[in-house]
Formats: sequence, structure tokens, C-alpha cells
Amino acid sequence: MSSLRMLPKARPILMHDLFGMGQIEVIAGCMFSGKTEELIRRLRRAQIAKQSVAIFKPIVDTRYSDAEIVSHSAHRIPSTVVKHSSDILKRSNGADVVGIDEAQFFDDGIVEVCECLANSGKRVVVAGLDLDYRGKPFGPMPQLLAVAEYVTKTLAVCMQSGLPASRSQRLSKSKALVVLGEKDVYEARHRAYFEPPNDDENC
Repeated sequence: MSSLRMLPKARPILMHDLFGMGQIEVIAGCMFSGKTEELIRRLRRAQIAKQSVAIFKPIVDTRYSDAEIVSHSAHRIPSTVVKHSSDILKRSNGADVVGIDEAQFFDDGIVEVCECLANSGKRVVVAGLDLDYRGKPFGPMPQLLAVAEYVTKTLAVCMQSGLPASRSQRLSKSKALVVLGEKDVYEARHRAYFEPPNDDENC
């Protein structure tokens, strides 16, 4: 008798089996592409479904509110400000869903934190800039994209051409990696219209 016939028959996975299974969802894109708005939409749907939701953002993000996540279109949802990624683990024990905005500003430990949360059965929804002002991968975002079950890439509208935009063009001359600002400091650009700093051009 073939050894294959000795194997037990696999039981089909039912919907109730999936409840409580963790996962990581990453929403990534350039500035003005609707990342935070999509994050808020998913978290609100979880709240409507009567799930316990914990929402976090880094302490550096003070553009619109100290106690809320706010999109460029003024959609907002209450959040907790944290300094280190490890603080998220301490404050999300009772949550079914964990939302994290501006993930690119967190320390590299955010990747392990998201993995721990998902492995414990939580749904983790993360939003962040995939590229910095130089057009380079931003902070821990590449690792988060690699470990996520679901990835959503958002695009903005290029302010120079009207084409889909995937880059954040810094309008100031600052060389600092983190410069908070809105349309006075950044605009969305298509690849063909993106102008990286001269010392960062590859070709």
C-alpha cells in the first residue's frame, strides 16, 4: 500500500477556524496617496464589527493632532502616541485589531512587534511611507512589506503631470531624513518628474 494512502484526510478549514488568526496588512505609498485615510477606513470597519481596536502613532508625528491620527483630507480617529515600538506591545494586550500609522518613523523593532502581535492572533494594520525624500526605502518599511500577508500600494497624483505618483518630492533644500511638512514642503511626483538630491542620483 502506498504511504500516501496512510496519511489522514485533511479537515477542511471552516470560517470559525479563521477567527483569531493573526495577520499583518501594510498600506504603503508616497505622501498624499491616501495611506492614512485607508488605515482609518479599515479601523473604523473593525470598530463597527464590535472588535476591540488599539491605534498608535509615533511621537514625532505632531502635524495635525497629538491625540489623533489625521489624514490629509481631515478624516481622524483617536490614537495613542508612543515613543518606542515596544510600547505598542505593552498597550495592546486586549485588542483584536492593532492600527499603526507612520510606521517609517518607528525604530527597527516595529517589525518584531508586528510579528509578535500577529503571531498572538491579532490583525495588524500598518501604514507608512515606503520611500523617503531621496526615493530610497524608508526605515523599517521594506521589512514590514516582506513579512506582511497583505500589501496595498497607494498612488497619489503627480503635481507636475497629473500621472500616477509614487514619489514624495521635497521642495526644501534640507538634507535631514525627517522633515515634517505638508504641501508647503512636499508634493507628489511621478517617477519621470521626481528630482532626487544631486548626490543621490544613481543614473
